[in-house]
Amino acid sequence: MKDLERGLLRASRIVIENCLGIRAREKVVVVTDEPCRAVGISIWTALRRKHDAILIEMIPRSIHGEEPPSIVSDALSKCDVFIMPTSHSLTHTQARINANKNGARGATMPGITVEMMLRTLSADYRRIENLTKKVGKKLSNAKRAYVESDSGTKLELSLSKRSCCLDTGIVKRKGGFSNLPAGEAYIAPVEDGSNGTIVIDGSFAPVGAVTDPVTVEVKNGRITRMQGSGRMSKIFGQYGNKEKTLCEFGIGTNYKARITGNVLEDEKVLGTIHVAFGNNLAFGGKNNARIHLDAVIRRPSVWLDEKLIIRKGKFLI
Repeated sequence: MKDLERGLLRASRIVIENCLGIRAREKVVVVTDEPCRAVGISIWTALRRKHDAILIEMIPRSIHGEEPPSIVSDALSKCDVFIMPTSHSLTHTQARINANKNGARGATMPGITVEMMLRTLSADYRRIENLTKKVGKKLSNAKRAYVESDSGTKLELSLSKRSCCLDTGIVKRKGGFSNLPAGEAYIAPVEDGSNGTIVIDGSFAPVGAVTDPVTVEVKNGRITRMQGSGRMSKIFGQYGNKEKTLCEFGIGTNYKARITGNVLEDEKVLGTIHVAFGNNLAFGGKNNARIHLDAVIRRPSVWLDEKLIIRKGKFLI
């Protein structure tokens, strides 16, 4: 067996055993597409040694948050565990949400690459879990957040009566869910309670890594102006106010993650923050949009109820 194949199988076993704790006789479905086929087949191959798992390859979706085919939704509704390495995110789809509501647990891996799989799945996820829980507790207890960055971000968000979600990579309870690679605490801000300027200098889905910063003006929770990316302006121009609504505020906690242009990993980078626009029904929000697009900001300073918890990308907690 080639070294690359062995490495992928080792990483796949970490997903199966350490992250998801898949047990004998559990019904497992792996959903993938052509760009992520190598990862999907590796996970399914590792599963076959002990489990009667199903592998489904679908046509790639056109954008993050687009629903999968109905046959995939049906399979997810009947499984105990799902693992979904796909080129576009299925995280914020009704298919994934319903699977968890039915008691399935699992992980999405949107945009996962072989290199990312080999590098980030070797992280100490207990260490990541401890920091993520600490950050999550502070977010859940906060009424407001304020973010600044040297690149020009000045953003205030209302978090009142919203609870934080934890993406730790450890998914062993019924109905549990995580991204892999994992490492973030995230929350749905009050939909009309975000105001200010966001200067995106990390990455912006689906553009990738940002070479020239993108400036987004937000008033009462919605994008009012965007400069620096004709492609993103065109994408948002196709949609209405729900898709232009700031729906997520997250803080990265993974010490092995780095900015690569792939938001799956970028939003987990230790000490970064990210915001997203679109759908947040899956994590306590009220905005039912057709997309969910994340934007990553490097080296932010973050205050929760006027207490500084991150200074220029370094945790103070």
